[in-house]
Amino acid sequence: MSVKKIPMRTCIACRTEKPKKELIRIVKSKEGEFSVDKTGKLNGRGAYSCNDKACIEKICKKNLLSHAFEVEVSKEIYSKILEEFFGDK
Repeated sequence: MSVKKIPMRTCIACRTEKPKKELIRIVKSKEGEFSVDKTGKLNGRGAYSCNDKACIEKICKKNLLSHAFEVEVSKEIYSKILEEFFGDK
C-alpha cells in the first residue's frame, strides 16, 4: 500500500514549510486583483501564509506580497487582507 504524498508550501513571512492545507493562500488574478483564497482553488498566482496574526502583520509591514508577486502592492490591498483575516486594520 502506497503512502499518499502531502503537498508542502512555504510561508512567505516566517519561511517555514507546512502542509498546504494548514496555510492560507493569497491570490493575484490575471486582472491584477488580490484576494484571500479560503478554498485553495481560485485561479491565479498564489502566495502562502500561516494562519497567524504575526505572519500576516509581517507580510504587511515588510511589503512581502510585492516581492512574492513581483508587482507593486498598495497599502489599501494590505488593509483589505488584514480585514479579511482578522476583521481589523
